[in-house]
Amino acid sequence: MEQTLQFLEEQNIEKSLIKGIREFRRKYTVPEEEKGRIVKPDMPFYGKEVLEMSIAALLEGENLLLTGAKATGKNVLAENLAWIFGRPVYNVSFHVNTDSGDLIGTDTFVDNEVKLRKGSIYRCAQYGGFGILDEVNMAKNDAVSVLHATLDYRRCIDVPGYDKLDIHPASRFIGTMNYGYAGTKELNEALVSRFLVIDMPNQDQETLEFIFKSRFPELKESAMKQWIGLFMDLQLKAQNGEITTKALDLRGMLGALKTIRQGLSPALAVKMGVVNKCFDVFEKEIVQDVVMTRIPDTWTPEDVF
Repeated sequence: MEQTLQFLEEQNIEKSLIKGIREFRRKYTVPEEEKGRIVKPDMPFYGKEVLEMSIAALLEGENLLLTGAKATGKNVLAENLAWIFGRPVYNVSFHVNTDSGDLIGTDTFVDNEVKLRKGSIYRCAQYGGFGILDEVNMAKNDAVSVLHATLDYRRCIDVPGYDKLDIHPASRFIGTMNYGYAGTKELNEALVSRFLVIDMPNQDQETLEFIFKSRFPELKESAMKQWIGLFMDLQLKAQNGEITTKALDLRGMLGALKTIRQGLSPALAVKMGVVNKCFDVFEKEIVQDVVMTRIPDTWTPEDVF
């Protein structure tokens, strides 16, 4: 726990919030069978203001809705918050076929008896987990009705055919959403009112430098500047509508750097991680031109690491 909280202290997070996290973790233990769901994030989240808003809201029992453009770290933040609070994670990725049965559970036969096969929301509510509701603006009406009940101030779920489930006092729900993706829709006011909303800021140079240094401490300074510059260039072009956000993929860039570390040519790596994310030939040409100004074809892995 101290190592996790030290990370917050390094970002100068308000001391009262760190104290609140300590008390929360001491107050709410995790059942042994659910401890495997407490997962350390692959990447730490860097951003004092956003972390303070998130922690304050969760300590007060509020649910969070994280909105914003692609590559702003919504899921990274959600995973980090669950780790910081020491809670098991239950992921729900919404799509057109996600219904109430997936969230609460469905009937099944066990030893010739009808029993409830618990869904993600049910288990999260039962064990005091953090539910990450990914792409919540893709939820269809049947699933939204479950969310209305779950996120309500009464904090209980009526399970049809079974008893009422009181939501564990440590349970929190964190929704994420992107605008403009295929299948998304506007959230209704009743659902939005059940969240506190954080509009995630775009990545800046300081944040990207922190991410690259933490993931690749052996990355050369000169190469890191070019990779950061590449991301910032693509982000600007996406904001101006010159390209879509397909190539604006931080995970893709980090994946490309991993392959370079294995010995792959930087030109081939960036093609896999960035350029080939675009399927429109004209957009691909624009992205390729941006890449060439930052990652020369003559570079070798030794120029990067």
